[in-house]
Parts: sequence; structure tokens; C-alpha cells
Amino acid sequence: MNEQKARAVCVGEALIELARGADGQFALSCGGDTFNTAVYLARAGVDVAFATAMGDDPYSDSVMALAAAEGVSTNLVLRVPGRLPALCIVENDPAGKRSFRYWREGAPARELFELPDWVRVAESLTSAKLVYFTGITLSLYSNNGLGRFLAVLEVARQQGAKVAFDGNFRPRGWKGDLARTRTVFIETLKRVDIALPAFDDEAVLWGDPSPEATVARLQAFGIGEIVVKNGPNSALVATAGAQEFVPVPQVLVPVDATAAGDGFNAGYLAARLSGSDPAIAAGAAHRLAGDVIRHPGALMPRTATAMH
Repeated sequence: MNEQKARAVCVGEALIELARGADGQFALSCGGDTFNTAVYLARAGVDVAFATAMGDDPYSDSVMALAAAEGVSTNLVLRVPGRLPALCIVENDPAGKRSFRYWREGAPARELFELPDWVRVAESLTSAKLVYFTGITLSLYSNNGLGRFLAVLEVARQQGAKVAFDGNFRPRGWKGDLARTRTVFIETLKRVDIALPAFDDEAVLWGDPSPEATVARLQAFGIGEIVVKNGPNSALVATAGAQEFVPVPQVLVPVDATAAGDGFNAGYLAARLSGSDPAIAAGAAHRLAGDVIRHPGALMPRTATAMH
């Protein structure tokens, strides 16, 4: 047996980000929703691996180095010679609204479950305690890749893994094809134990009129643990037979709202893995998300995380 079993595996994509500053200069960093969550899980003391595919270029090397420095295992990162990771350029308009432009079509992360070594990733997922991914993860894969990933999730659950999913719906990633998005999400939701949706996203994709409606729709899939994030409002936590609104401890004017949801999800899952009940975990999640939005960029300085 492999003794390096990760308690948690985050599946997705790490992108190279170029963000234009007020001086017009671009700063280089690494981003990606599931990658951010993996980093915050590692900072919370969770044994976590990140599953993706990268190139063999210096930018991919820098992502690997960042993951290693943060204590995120990279043994499930497949390296593909001659390929480059996805690129995102982030700009702010005069009103401070951020715009994102992506170059990701040729990124190897899109083929994670079709690369020659995909079975090694699959085997690690089936022996994990927790598998976490998002709708952005799903938007990367072809139908063939999705079929393999969903089949792996079924085996993982049979082996005792919990599957956590945040819809994190971004129309651009799905090329505006709402019918395909809904079809993929419906197949996915049949295989989820913990749903961590943002109400705004669910309202766009499904037309949900309220967080309670989101809960009811997800419970119809048999999902036993649901936390609906509702921006600066309270989060709605729903478990067997009980629903509770967990308020945000303090409403903050964000310095940068990037990765607030990624931080929330990490805070919630870390607390649940350490034995906290869902309502307590949601409070911890609010606190971490509040810290994240006080700092520019997706990953706040490690000293800021260490204060908790």
C-alpha cells in the first residue's frame, strides 16, 4: 500500500496570472480556484495534494515550487513535455472592476484524465479521504475525460471518500453552453457528498430564487451536506433534517474579493476534517474568507494566515 495517501485531493487547474498594477506594470503570480483552496487547506494543517497536468517549462516549474513551499503535495501533477500552462491577464477598469482574459485552450490540465498516466491520478483519488473540485474543473474536460473522472468519483465514494463540489459557474469556461453545463452538473451532483455553492452562481445557472431553493434542488440529488454561500450575507447550512443560517461575523469592504469563495471552502473543509460540526465549520469558513478579502490577490501572505 502507498503510505503517501493524501487525506484531501483538490482537482483542477493552476494558471499563470499577469495582473496589471496601478503603475501599468504586470506582476506574475499563480492562480486557480482549486489550487487556492489546496494552499489554504495546507496552511490549515490538512494533508493535501493537487491533481492537475502542467508543462515542463519554467512557469510550470514555478507553480510546482510554490505548491511545494506551501506544503501542497505535487505527486499527482502530471508533466507534459513541450506544453505550457494556461495564462490569465487581469486588469482593473477605472472603477476598480476586474476583467479577466484567458489563454487556456492548449493547457495540459484539460487532458488530465486522457494523458497516458491518468490511471495513477485515478488510483490516488480512490484512496483519498476527501476529493474536492469545482465547476471550473469540470469545464476543462472533454466528454471522455468527464466520463472517466465521474467514474473515478464513484469508486472513491465506494472506498469511503467524501466528494466536495463548488459549482463555481463561469459561463465563459463553458462557452455559454448552458444545456451542456446543466447536463454535466446533474451527472456530477449524483456523486457529491458536500455541496459548497455560491447562491449568485446557482441563480444564474438554475434560476434559483433563494438559497433555500438551492438547498431543495441539491437535496433532491441526495446530497447530505450543503452550504450555500451568499456573499456578505449569512451562509445557509443544510444537513439531514436541519437548516441554519450562519451569519458573517463582520461585513467588510473587500480590498480584493478574489478567492473569497476558495478560502471559504478551505476553511469549511479543514474544520470538517478536524471534526467540527457543519455550523461551526461555516463560522470558521467565514473568518478565513474575511481574511482573504482583506488582502490583494488570491493568496494572502502566510503571516496573515498564521494569526488564526
